[in-house]
Amino acid sequence: MTVILRTAALAAASFAALVVAPTPALAQQKLDAARSEMLFVSKQMGVPVEGRFRKFDAQIAFDPKKPEAGKVAFTIDMGSATFGSPEVDVELPKATWFNVPKFPQATFQSSAIKAVGAGRFEVAGKLSIKGSSRDVLVPVALTQAGGSTTATGAFAIKRLEFKIGEGDWADTSMVANDVQVKFKLNLSGVPAL
Repeated sequence: MTVILRTAALAAASFAALVVAPTPALAQQKLDAARSEMLFVSKQMGVPVEGRFRKFDAQIAFDPKKPEAGKVAFTIDMGSATFGSPEVDVELPKATWFNVPKFPQATFQSSAIKAVGAGRFEVAGKLSIKGSSRDVLVPVALTQAGGSTTATGAFAIKRLEFKIGEGDWADTSMVANDVQVKFKLNLSGVPAL
């Protein structure tokens, strides 16, 4: 009886290792940051203003045919934020806005991925910025060409939920509370749709 239980336990452990371990194809998925972009759009006094993050990275294990088993982790260097204006950019790392010395990175960690048809997916997860975390649902569209996959999408956050723009800048008539995050990610190693 002990031998049977040990054999069953060993078989279960081996099966679990196969299920949990990423396949070699998934382990080779990479983000090409030079061909990718992460943007954010806010409204200042009703006028849309676009900024971008120049440094970010992702760890991806995703098979479009088995999205529920996929994982996505994203890290953004908050000190790389820019609106393309030196006068504005010097303010972004300060405590009122991103407080980069205390919170150098924002992160996203997926908790579930669901196919919604025609190369489109919904990625649920936790977004953490400036010490605050919120659940977000990110719509993602995938296209593939020549061994490369492009993931595009956009979602909205409320900046005040993340304490971005504190003090006098919490006035939403000056800077809107809604911020749209847009991305275009170039990925290699993703299996065919």
